[in-house]
Amino acid sequence: MNDKPLILIVEDEKNTREGLEKALNRNYRTILADNGERALQVLADNQVDILITDLRMPGMDGLTLVRRAIAHECQPVCIVLTAYGSIESAVEAMKAGAYDFLTKPLNLDQLEIVLERALRSRRLENENRSLRTQLDSRFGLEAIIGQTPAMEELFQLIRQVAPTRATALIQGESGTGKELVAHAIHNLSPRARGPFIAVHCAALPQNLLESEMFGHEKGSFTGAVERRRGRFELAEGGTLFLDEISEIDPALQVKLLRVLEERKFERVGGQETLEADIRLVTATNSDLARLVQEGKFRKDLFYRLNVLTINIPPLRDRRDDIPLLVRHFIRDFARENNRKIDDISSDAMAALLSADWPGNVRELKNVIERMVVLCHGSKLSLRDVPPALRTGGNALPLSGSVASASSIKDSNRRMIIAALERNGDNRTIAAKELGISRRTLHRKLLEFGIGEK
Repeated sequence: MNDKPLILIVEDEKNTREGLEKALNRNYRTILADNGERALQVLADNQVDILITDLRMPGMDGLTLVRRAIAHECQPVCIVLTAYGSIESAVEAMKAGAYDFLTKPLNLDQLEIVLERALRSRRLENENRSLRTQLDSRFGLEAIIGQTPAMEELFQLIRQVAPTRATALIQGESGTGKELVAHAIHNLSPRARGPFIAVHCAALPQNLLESEMFGHEKGSFTGAVERRRGRFELAEGGTLFLDEISEIDPALQVKLLRVLEERKFERVGGQETLEADIRLVTATNSDLARLVQEGKFRKDLFYRLNVLTINIPPLRDRRDDIPLLVRHFIRDFARENNRKIDDISSDAMAALLSADWPGNVRELKNVIERMVVLCHGSKLSLRDVPPALRTGGNALPLSGSVASASSIKDSNRRMIIAALERNGDNRTIAAKELGISRRTLHRKLLEFGIGEK
């Protein structure tokens, strides 16, 4: 198989066309065409790497050919040649999508340099395209595992929401996969080629969150030693994901509302008004409507965020997905840790099915990783299940119906106490094991009356 790059030379002057072929044949494969129509036929039948075309030709001109070529499946890198070396022609060629612009008579050394750069550019674009495909697989719908009716409804809603420009609000308990859903919305949207920028609002002190979101000018506050672009600027042309949106303070809520209404903002300490060309997706594990009633979240901002709402079901409401998730995580962690584990016993699976999973899929994932790492055989057994989750070998899974609020609260309380006991009252480690943030754990301790440690 010939692995030399393929160059299509389109030139109506025979001598120039054949001269280029002779000059390039040593390092490249070449195909010749004497007009634009013939060139399009070649593109349809061959995987062309580089297109070299004259600008002025009878019939289809070079600019039209470039526009048609870059829209073609093989997307060749285009280089335009002309005897009319004006700035206007160069600008038009680049606007049409040309990679570079050379004037006649050609300097072959210069052409060789341009071709080498063009091939590097093409390889980089191919690598980026491959990476985007891998990310689509990792963060598209394929990354959200489930086949219960509740998950099928979720998948359908994501497909409907993604192509729109509307703000989306993702609601779900901690660990249900809200960021995965946000990634899927982005990757299935027209903005998929743009950046996906995430801000975890609860992870940043409120006095730094404004600067993180909007950026700041040099000297705007102590420590601002240089201008810094915020997440709104970094997300230009793409999607901005604000997780735990309920955690932002009232002053920042006002500024966020203005961005949503006017699509404009200023950096902290700045005077320049910037445009915000972003698609906003937010997420929360709180009841925003209740926070509005309690005066803790602005009603007008809530209405702006609540245009399209996606509710992710907790794991306890889709228990039939647990075996699917368990086997998926076993495969992943066995491969990551170079372990030969390919199965799980029925009593171990029964124990996992019976658990309440207050930390949802994230908690299940952490438990399976621990089981895989500590397993001594090739099959996970009941003894590999963490002690707090063991229910005995004959445990039966709960029904698919929603458990009562009181039983869920009691179960969550027991799970938190057990996690703290296992980790010597270390809240950071306990929160990680439970699949929740340290701030959420602190709130739960107060809510359940466990008290300060």
